[in-house]
Amino acid sequence: MRKFLFKHIDNSALVIFRIIFGALIFLESVGAIFTGWIKRTLIEPDFTFNFIGFEFLQPLPGNWMYAYYALMGLFGLMVMIGYKYRWSMLSFTVMWSAVYLMQKTSYNNHYYLLMLLSAMMTIVPAHQYCSVDARQNPSLKSVSMPNWCRWIFIIQMVIVYTYAAKAKIYPDWLNLTVPELLMKSKKDYFLIGDLLQQHWIHYLIAYGGILFDGLVIPLLLWKPTRKFAFIASIFFHLFNSFVFQVGIFPYLSLAFALFFFGPKTVHKIFLKRKPYYDAAEIKAPRHANVFMALFTAYFIIQAVLPLRQHLLPDDVLWTEEGHRLSWRMMLRSKSGSTSYRVVNKTTGKVTPIRMSDYLTKKQIRSASSKPDVIWQFAQRLKSIYAEKGEDVEVYVRSYISVNGKKSQPLIDPKVDLSSVEWQHLRHNDWILPSVPDENK
Repeated sequence: MRKFLFKHIDNSALVIFRIIFGALIFLESVGAIFTGWIKRTLIEPDFTFNFIGFEFLQPLPGNWMYAYYALMGLFGLMVMIGYKYRWSMLSFTVMWSAVYLMQKTSYNNHYYLLMLLSAMMTIVPAHQYCSVDARQNPSLKSVSMPNWCRWIFIIQMVIVYTYAAKAKIYPDWLNLTVPELLMKSKKDYFLIGDLLQQHWIHYLIAYGGILFDGLVIPLLLWKPTRKFAFIASIFFHLFNSFVFQVGIFPYLSLAFALFFFGPKTVHKIFLKRKPYYDAAEIKAPRHANVFMALFTAYFIIQAVLPLRQHLLPDDVLWTEEGHRLSWRMMLRSKSGSTSYRVVNKTTGKVTPIRMSDYLTKKQIRSASSKPDVIWQFAQRLKSIYAEKGEDVEVYVRSYISVNGKKSQPLIDPKVDLSSVEWQHLRHNDWILPSVPDENK
């Protein structure tokens, strides 16, 4: 393992990836400003639903989140040109992670992946060639890198795509229920709206998605199929970019191909003037054993974390427990109705809550169907009434439909959600069990 990880290879792929990565995180940051995402998600709400345990993370007041994202964009440019690379990459990673943890109304697996990749980019020597840092400090310049700098990205993508494929193998995906629901919202798309409603397109999305996610990494690793897999990747990711509008992720995924093609191929295409390294020296650092232990531990955690849903009762599609951080992408559609009522402990007065008085439209959707957000809103209501000098209980009545099935009660209406603790590692038993829909 030591020889494999610390054997040096040409670093052209990492250098080009750094340039692309910097450009993409710049576009992600400024794009959030100009598309209105920051306004909708971080400025208009009175508060944000953050990851439980990170309540101290809230958006900056006023319009300061625009400056926050502009600064992240600046760090992206600095990463791209390789100026003060380590400091710039670390700063972006911390700032992006803070935003990721401070809101989950716009939860996206791609945001989680970008957080992990940014952390990886802080430790790889991506600035040792074709960078301002290398020009200002010639002793930093290098044309090689340890082999682990390539495989850290490959292994991460193996985990992402494997779990993405596994998650799709369930009845509502295989019988086309979910693809049909996803495409219904795209029927007004220019030129292709009607095409996306065709049954054969739904088959292509359902089964093509499973095959692509499950096979693309092995096919990219095997030289005879590499070019065909890359061509398929271009089509797949551009389709996702246009139809699902998932930001920079499709283009970031295509950039990963740099690590699958041979170093000589990447060097020949992108950096012909750069000396090509093929000495294959093994240069293990002083604390190589510690590094290997951390390397192994990280990927064990990444491989095991998505499996936690199987240790909890009921279906993750219903309870949402174990959904996040598990590479479950666009797998269900939820609808229904949820109401909150506040009961004063002293007077017994019952106050029905109008959610629009407290939440934005997008927050209302989350606080109507996702148990952890429902619990958080109950906690929020309790604190709001406490500020008025009232000690209250909060009860929720919620009927939810998953993937068009018959609506069922989601939350136990007899439980005061403001008085129960959130269970991170165990099932929250106030989430009622789902009942199989015999009509489906």
